[in-house]
Amino acid sequence: MSRIGNKPITVPENVDVTIKDHHITVKGPKGTLEREINKNITLEQDGKIIKVFRKNDEKENRSLHGLTRTLINNMIIGVVNEYTKELQINGVGYRVQKQGNDLNLSLGYSHPVIYKAPEGITFDVPNANTIIVRGIDKEKVGQIAAEVRSTRPPEVYRGKGIKYATEVIRRKVGKTGK
Repeated sequence: MSRIGNKPITVPENVDVTIKDHHITVKGPKGTLEREINKNITLEQDGKIIKVFRKNDEKENRSLHGLTRTLINNMIIGVVNEYTKELQINGVGYRVQKQGNDLNLSLGYSHPVIYKAPEGITFDVPNANTIIVRGIDKEKVGQIAAEVRSTRPPEVYRGKGIKYATEVIRRKVGKTGK
C-alpha cells in the first residue's frame, strides 16, 4: 500500500492540467511542463483533484505508483513557484561572474570555465561567491547544479571549491611535521 501514491493531488486555480492517454501537460504562470506516464499507471482528473492508480500489485507498479504521484506534484509546484538551488564558492581567487545567461567561473585553473545556461534554466549571481540556479523543472535544476558543482568539487583539506549552500564539508587533518 503506497501512502504517497494514494494521496490526491490538488491543482491550484491558476494551473491547467491536461491528461491525454499516458501524457500529462501542466501549464502555469511560470511555464509549461510535459511528461510521459508509464502504461501501468492511470490518472483520473476530477475537477481540481488528480488521483493516481496502478493496474496491479507487482513490484515495479508499486514503486512507480508513488514516484508518478510525486513527479506530477513537483510539476505543479514548479509551474507555480520556481525551484532554486544555491551554490557557494570557497577559495582564494575563486569567483563567478554572469555573462549574459552564462556563467564565467574562475576556479584556479589556467583558463576560465564558461558554463552555458540550458533552456529553462536561469542563473543569478548576487555576489562573486554565490550562484543561484532557477527553473520550473526540479529534476533539471538539480542536474544543472550538480554539473556546475562538478567543475570544482569541494576539497576536504582546505574546503576550497563549489559546494551546495546547505552542504557540510567534513574536513580532514593534513600532514603533521616532525
